[in-house]
Amino acid sequence: MSERLTIRRPDDWHLHLRDGAVLRAVLPDTAAHFGRAIVMPNLVPPVVTAADATAYRERIVAALPEGARFEPLMTLYLTEETDPADVARAHAQGIATAVKLYPAGATTNSASGVRNMDKVRPVLETMSEIGMPLCVHGEVTNPDVDIFDREAVFIDKVLRPLRRHVPDLRIVMEHVTTAEAVDYVRDTPRKLAATITTHHLIINRNAILAGGIRPHYYCLPVAKRERHRVALVEAAVSGDPRFFLGTDSAPHLDPAKLQPCGCAGIYSAPVTMACLAEVFDVAGRLDELESFASLNGPRFYRLPPNDDTITLVKGDARPLPGPVETDEGPITVFDPGFPLHWHVEA
Repeated sequence: MSERLTIRRPDDWHLHLRDGAVLRAVLPDTAAHFGRAIVMPNLVPPVVTAADATAYRERIVAALPEGARFEPLMTLYLTEETDPADVARAHAQGIATAVKLYPAGATTNSASGVRNMDKVRPVLETMSEIGMPLCVHGEVTNPDVDIFDREAVFIDKVLRPLRRHVPDLRIVMEHVTTAEAVDYVRDTPRKLAATITTHHLIINRNAILAGGIRPHYYCLPVAKRERHRVALVEAAVSGDPRFFLGTDSAPHLDPAKLQPCGCAGIYSAPVTMACLAEVFDVAGRLDELESFASLNGPRFYRLPPNDDTITLVKGDARPLPGPVETDEGPITVFDPGFPLHWHVEA
């Protein structure tokens, strides 16, 4: 006996597609299940201007499988030289949906990010005026701060002052990983939301470190203690419209992951919806999966939900997909560590 769940087609509000051969290899996995995605701008060189975003979007559209209805929503990479007028023009012309703040050195390809928040104040004030969201990688990069504390410190040292200075700026705390971040969003009544990844709902830091180092579970922000994972699950299944799906699916070639200083990132796009159905099913909240994956994100971004639907079916466990093969090497797909009984009906 199988169970079926039909929901509005979901969106991914935090996605890495990379470029070139990797883009062409991974894009079909997202386009198969998702209607739209906020596409991250941390290429080399980064997507800084409206012209950069236009060119990158054209490369994504050209790589789509025939007949796909997927829409990439572009972001601009915030630097201390970003021109407020260019940002406003990109937003007005529908070129860029949001701007991304990377503290310099916080994650993959973030060297061009922000070191001094005062230097980007004019851009943030412009964004506040036009209603353009700021997507935030919420970690400090001070080497004196423990890597497991960087999100909580960011809230106190960066986000709270930012919201005092630009109170009407619409902000998405991306890939939150701590109970402190969940509580901060819940305690903030307006203009703040958070994305939660597939993998942070499933793994804690033991997955990376217990019994040996497992580089395919290494990501930034790094997974935290079990109590934080539980807090994320509670937020995701709660129906609170301020929390929604952003997979942070981040493909890296296996040779780049499996080395003494491996890359941070987990590639979850092919299995995200199956994994989420398992998580929500175990929590007894399958009725809230559509809100988390398909409705809350469009509401915050002031977009309509997708018109079409997908159907998830529960039955016999299916094997995990093998590595995605690219012209440059394989990319390992996220392994949740439990059988996947749910799958998206073709």
